[in-house]
Amino acid sequence: MTAPRIDRPEFAALTPGVSEALLALGKAIKASGLPEDLLELVKLRASQLNGCAFCLQFHLNVARQLKVETPKIDLLAAWREAPVYSARERIALAWTEALTLAPQGGADDALYAAALAEFGAAPLAFLTAAIANINAWNRIAMGLRFAPPLPAAA
Repeated sequence: MTAPRIDRPEFAALTPGVSEALLALGKAIKASGLPEDLLELVKLRASQLNGCAFCLQFHLNVARQLKVETPKIDLLAAWREAPVYSARERIALAWTEALTLAPQGGADDALYAAALAEFGAAPLAFLTAAIANINAWNRIAMGLRFAPPLPAAA
């Protein structure tokens, strides 16, 4: 295991306004009406792809508090093969992967059209912002090696 470089509170203290801006973006996304369980799946999947231990544990804790179905959490890395995800969740996860792995191909027109048809323009824009926000947090937490939070109590 690698040692943390700085922790989240120290990052916030060193960068006045940055954490607050990212948290405000998260609040705006939450207020959009997108289901919280869907947003947590998106955050978890992006964090898996990026290998961010802090964000994985943080959003696992949140998903469990929201009572996201255990199979959806457990099978997330293999969501394409798992029958537990709705069509809407599948499109959100595909969109998450396309944006998170943008240098490997990005979001093609067919995926965009499917996502737009499923979500509509404003919800898709909020979903896109949610993916951008978790990717920003992933890069901050990974670069500074934030220590993962403790797992939520059962």
